Amino acid sequence: MTQERCPGSWCEIHRDRISNNLKLALGLVPKGRRFCAVLKADAYGHGIQQVVPLIQAQGVTCIGITSNAEGYAVRGAGFTGTLIRVRAATPPEIEDALDAQVEEQVGSLEVAQTLLALKNAGHPVPCHLALNALGMSRDGLEISTDQGRATCLSILEMLAEDIVGICTHFPCNTPQNLRLASKLFQQQVAWIIDNSTLDRSDILVHAGSSLTLVADEPVETDMYRCGAILYGILKPELGFQTTMDLKARVVSLGDYPKGATVGYDGAHRLRSDRQLACVSIGYANGFRRDLQDDAAVAIGSQIAPVLGKVSMNTVVVDATDLDGVQVGDEATVFGETGGAHTSLGATEQQFRTIMADLYSDWGLRNPRVFR
Repeated sequence: MTQERCPGSWCEIHRDRISNNLKLALGLVPKGRRFCAVLKADAYGHGIQQVVPLIQAQGVTCIGITSNAEGYAVRGAGFTGTLIRVRAATPPEIEDALDAQVEEQVGSLEVAQTLLALKNAGHPVPCHLALNALGMSRDGLEISTDQGRATCLSILEMLAEDIVGICTHFPCNTPQNLRLASKLFQQQVAWIIDNSTLDRSDILVHAGSSLTLVADEPVETDMYRCGAILYGILKPELGFQTTMDLKARVVSLGDYPKGATVGYDGAHRLRSDRQLACVSIGYANGFRRDLQDDAAVAIGSQIAPVLGKVSMNTVVVDATDLDGVQVGDEATVFGETGGAHTSLGATEQQFRTIMADLYSDWGLRNPRVFR
């Protein structure tokens, strides 16, 4: 978005915490395994251009993206390592990504035919054969069926020389589910190796996300593909810190009598005389309308309940019991305030979604200030 001159709401990005989270994550990777830093959704809303140097500084040589814009942004930030797309792509996307040297995912004949045509035109693209394997049923090839195995063999016949990896995505990281999915994936990899010219020692077999990395069940994988853990939304007990704060400002204060209604549709009616503060953030800035009754922001170290329906760029909070509130004060939706830190669980409960969703939304909707 266009940089605002004096933003009403903004995200503060803590680069030092991203670096520390990456260091902790790399320490969890078993010896001999690789690490892919997933920077999809503009690095979960944190800004690819800012995050790539932090990734490079710790020697990470593989980055995962989804869109072409992300791929070119990673290259534009100076990254020269392996760049993997972690979803299926359309033929036009694949062709457009050639200059970014993106390794593509292949899980269908249509994509295989696109890659073969590019190879015949002098533009071979390294690719990763994507399997479902009790997975997400979104873009992985299901080879538990006769049709799926036939399709797989056709892909292998067309692209064997260009397949550099075999991958899947585990949908659930509870021990039992992870154990079953991992076992099936390894069995399917073995079947592919046995029924093709692929050499296992030349193939990167990879599965597992941030949740897999911190799961209690070990899995066989040559590489973990991790995004969420970089941004501190998992395992705070291991030292991982959140990396984005969402803030706004108090823009007005007013005294309103008992019986006054607050916000659209008069959804809230005051039961007593109250002092209300208007805060410069709303649903256009990622402060979602479908809130729980205990929604609140922090002004300094004091908690101010949100009243009424959220407007496009403002919320109203009850400031009656807060000391010394003034126009211009910072209001924290998520992050550190007054020496305390907003709870991950409380924030997810307030907004009825997960932090990865909130980070991506907030970072793409608000100006970002890098610390």
